[in-house]
Amino acid sequence: MQSKEIRSRFLKFFEERNHAVIPSASLVPENDPSVLFNTAGMQPLVPYLLGAKHPAGKRIVDVQKCVRTTDIEEVGDNTHLTFFEMLGNWSLGDYFKEDAIKWSYDFLTNEEEGLGLNSNRLYVTVFEGNDDAPRDEESFEIWKGIFTEAGLDPEKRIFFMPAESNWWSPGDSGPCGPDSEMFYDVTEELTEGMTKEEFIKADDEQKIVEIWNDVFMEYEKKEGKVIGKLAQKNVDTGAGLERLAVMMQGKDNVYETDLFEGLMDKIKEITPIHELINPEVKNRSQEEILNSTRIIADHVRSAVFMISDGVRPSNTDRGYILRRIIRRCTRHMRFLRLEEGSLVNLVDIVIKQYGGIYKDIEGNKKLIRNEIQKEYEKFMKTLDTGLRVLDRLFSKYGDVSRMEIDGKDFFDLFQTHGFPPEMTMEEIRRRGFLVNEISMLNSFQEEMKKHQELSRTASVGKFKGGLGGDDENSTKLHTATHMLNQALREVLGDHVEQKGSNITPERLRFDFSHPEKMTDEEKQKVEEIVNQKIKEALPVTMEEMSVEEAKENGAMGVFADKYGEKVKVYSVGNFSKEICGGPHVENTDELGTFRIKKESASSAGVRRIKAVLE
Repeated sequence: MQSKEIRSRFLKFFEERNHAVIPSASLVPENDPSVLFNTAGMQPLVPYLLGAKHPAGKRIVDVQKCVRTTDIEEVGDNTHLTFFEMLGNWSLGDYFKEDAIKWSYDFLTNEEEGLGLNSNRLYVTVFEGNDDAPRDEESFEIWKGIFTEAGLDPEKRIFFMPAESNWWSPGDSGPCGPDSEMFYDVTEELTEGMTKEEFIKADDEQKIVEIWNDVFMEYEKKEGKVIGKLAQKNVDTGAGLERLAVMMQGKDNVYETDLFEGLMDKIKEITPIHELINPEVKNRSQEEILNSTRIIADHVRSAVFMISDGVRPSNTDRGYILRRIIRRCTRHMRFLRLEEGSLVNLVDIVIKQYGGIYKDIEGNKKLIRNEIQKEYEKFMKTLDTGLRVLDRLFSKYGDVSRMEIDGKDFFDLFQTHGFPPEMTMEEIRRRGFLVNEISMLNSFQEEMKKHQELSRTASVGKFKGGLGGDDENSTKLHTATHMLNQALREVLGDHVEQKGSNITPERLRFDFSHPEKMTDEEKQKVEEIVNQKIKEALPVTMEEMSVEEAKENGAMGVFADKYGEKVKVYSVGNFSKEICGGPHVENTDELGTFRIKKESASSAGVRRIKAVLE
């Protein structure tokens, strides 16, 4: 079964069970400073899991784009990816464990409507209980009935597991709860059932693979502690599309599925194997070649999706993640000696594959190609600079037997010039220097850890406060963002459109379209307008309506397509009207005094304002 059919079957299955199909949210979180990217399907839905009413109703289903880079060094093995798609169906205070579990099982095993997997190869886990919540006997009994009806011994199929594996939480704060995970036997040898010890061993040996997860969100966590139950019981269930494709296509890794087939074939086609095995170059092992091929395929895909959702290469935040991904891709292309221009050809393969699924990719085709090619060319120059620096270091050593590079020099070469340590080692070997590679890499890692400690400390300060919607100050700043948007349009003109925002409890950041730097007079005028509206104590009201009605009523909103058929329109008196799903104050007199702290360029044709409420 091809990935396109897995997607469509999943959406249709739950649509027929009264779930509204909603489009994927952007990879870039809206008003959530706790993460750089959406890393799970539930993150864009946190306000609704906490009790806000979703415009599409209480039952929804989607395929959410996600990016995770915590395991980026593992990309290239059989399972790790930086970009992936999560299939999810949701109950927002509607059905709970019984329907969720039965539908999950039906979709996995039904041949006509679902995936048609063999129930004899299915195993599940449920939460064993702890101080936060009791043992999940209800889920156990539901699964017991399902396996008994299928003629299978429940005692050899269902296992109670601790919170480390069967309690799901997005982090230190937010909705959370026990889960029930489904595993599938990939060996076809474990159809008779197992003991708990055998199950754990099979999991460790990857003879069984998790393919589905039902999270029962009925608790709330704050600052790392479960503080009680939510106002409503929610269900968050689903699975990774890439992992399901592996199961459905009989493969043992994600890179052999149809999701990567075009990319992998093209990279193999243009890789000059005869050069790679030339002793004068370096005898690349087949494992090294395969690893680089997979990394290129994964990173090209991630870069395309990031740029499509508004991320641009930079030295900070998510722009740095994108830059790192493109540069890692470039390094591995150089490793495989791929010709200049190959990267854009790979980009085109991704755009063709996903353009019909995610409309922004096809619409931003030219931009995506240009940004990736520009970053590629920039890094190739960086590599040339790094080689010249290396030449100067090498010139110090006449005797190749005494070659040593201080760990700090090694790290500075990477940090200052972006020259990867792996390439430094390759150049050392190529030039015949004899070195203690383990010692050199260890000294590099020590310097890297020092840098990461500093970065992590800065990051904690920058992103403190958790989810933006959970903080009173964030809520005030969110409302002020609406007012800033309207004031900018009044001062600068109707060409002003929101291009992005980020809100922490301390400040708001607002990106908008404008071709030139604002004058001091313009900034002062914007401040005066916002503060005047605050003094007028305008009520903030909300109405639900269709997207068309919202447009007819003059509502602004660049995120309209993510909310479904019905949208929330927030009005600040008669001053501003905007489509939005975030939290707001009830009256502008709650806001205090609005101050613009900085106005600067964000990217070509886009300006950025940072402002506070005093």
